[in-house]
Amino acid sequence: MNENHGPQQSAATAQRLNDAVKRLRARLRAESGQHATGLTATQLGVLAAVVREGPVTAARLAALEHVSAQSIAQSLAVLKAAGMIHGEPDPQDGRKKLMTPDPSATELVDKLLAGRATFLARAIDQVVAPDERKDVEKAIELLERLAEADPSDGAL
Repeated sequence: MNENHGPQQSAATAQRLNDAVKRLRARLRAESGQHATGLTATQLGVLAAVVREGPVTAARLAALEHVSAQSIAQSLAVLKAAGMIHGEPDPQDGRKKLMTPDPSATELVDKLLAGRATFLARAIDQVVAPDERKDVEKAIELLERLAEADPSDGAL
């Protein structure tokens, strides 16, 4: 922890970061047309993981998404019912199912991600001065590190 910042300052910074991330996620959902899909943010996150990682087991998806097996099972049930994913027996272990995306799901995820990327590129061009671009790169690096952090690990 930075010596100039005590626990109260860290808590205030954490709250500001949380609020900013929530607002940005909501804006990205709106800009990508995600609301029109009828799927929740969690379901779309799981779908994107299946598209990115598939074929993939439910256990692997739960680990990737940092959610419980029950939460993954609920999302997978909705996605299966919508025809977005298919489950096939794992050839290595028939007790497990491998989730694979339907081509329509891959197309949908690609469209949503492209919409988000387009919005972010335009927003960066509009509000980030050229001499601030390195700050954005540093912020991305810090956010990536925060996403991987394990506060329960004593190494932090």
